[in-house]
Amino acid sequence: MSLSYRQPGVVLTDRHFTVPLDHDDPHGETIELYAREVVASDKAGQDLPWLLYLQGGPGFGANRFVGKQAWLGRALKEYRVLLLDQRGTGHSTPANRQTLPLRGGPAEQAAYLMHFRADAIVRDCETVRREVTGGAPWTVLGQSFGGFCTVNYLSTAPEGLATAVITGGLPSLDAHADDVYRAAYPRIERKVTAHYARYPQDVERVRRIADHLLTHDVVLPNGYRLTVEAFQSLGILLGGGEGSHRLHYLLEHAFVRTPQGTVLSDAFQEEVQGLLSYAGHPLYALVHEAIYGQDGRPTAWSAERVRGEFPQFDAAKSLAGDGPVLFTGETIHPWMFDCDPALRPLRETAELLAAHTAWRPLYDPARLAANEVPVAAAIYHDDMYVDTAHALQTARTVRGLRTWVTDEFEHDGVRAGGPRVLDRLLALARDEA
Repeated sequence: MSLSYRQPGVVLTDRHFTVPLDHDDPHGETIELYAREVVASDKAGQDLPWLLYLQGGPGFGANRFVGKQAWLGRALKEYRVLLLDQRGTGHSTPANRQTLPLRGGPAEQAAYLMHFRADAIVRDCETVRREVTGGAPWTVLGQSFGGFCTVNYLSTAPEGLATAVITGGLPSLDAHADDVYRAAYPRIERKVTAHYARYPQDVERVRRIADHLLTHDVVLPNGYRLTVEAFQSLGILLGGGEGSHRLHYLLEHAFVRTPQGTVLSDAFQEEVQGLLSYAGHPLYALVHEAIYGQDGRPTAWSAERVRGEFPQFDAAKSLAGDGPVLFTGETIHPWMFDCDPALRPLRETAELLAAHTAWRPLYDPARLAANEVPVAAAIYHDDMYVDTAHALQTARTVRGLRTWVTDEFEHDGVRAGGPRVLDRLLALARDEA
């Protein structure tokens, strides 16, 4: 039964759907999907076209907006919006350390999670669309990984799309995960260099914290083992518009004097554990590299292996000299499954996913070259999460795709820019700009 309720300026309705776990076995096991329908209060009774929002990640449920926050206000001027919790996230049959043991052991868990990539998500969307719109095509807004899903949508079910809008999410069509991370580490280094140029006092602060972690065994209040590599991974903040400032404010209160000597402060540890824990989005760690798997090769902990090609990220070597300690970024490593109590029970499952080779192709270059769906994409110049060169190459592959390349925003531009970003992209897709 659907439940409707109100927030300022909007009417919300909880929607629930049943879909096959494996769409190739439509009469087999099913899972549940949750989505939140949103419509402007003054348009609640109108017959409006639909806009589906696909969240970034993978592994995150859709945004929990209050009222008409961010881009939602612009969308509600003409659309009824569906905020989908992609399979395994939010309220959609969650997949985590608590629920996955219901599947059995690591082999059964890994086999289950092989159905949680973009291709399955898009087939979910098509099942939902037929129920929600009565078969009419809808507009899709894909942010980051949601953009990856949108490109799969254009490859496999373009008949379901009236318009496609992508923000910071044009994937390479054929790059192996190794190619993705070889392009990523230099971008990450540029972001760290820019941060230290803005906040030069942080160079010594980071060296001091890294040295402390190399010489002390630090366990955060939630049981997370804070190693120097884990600390470096806080560089993921640098991919967001306010990330450099957030990182700076975090670093400035790292230490406190106590009767036992100088230690990492409770305030620092509390904030760090919230930033590093995957308890709320374990799928991000489990299937992150799998989103690039499609060429018959295992991902095999790609980010960890490729990091070895960039010795400047070795904190111990940096401390042995006088150079800055570099942060890392949007990368998943096997040690995370040792450090994070939310991931420890899933280490063997993660190993099996990293070793898997039979990933299906995700994109169809020939079909994209014949695309007829109006589509526009925001490409953020030097985006830390999605390589600009890869995105531009894909943009050239998709017939009719119009791009907006900008350095006004970082990867979270659709949040920071809100209505203006969506308005610009809809106009581009409609050839009105």
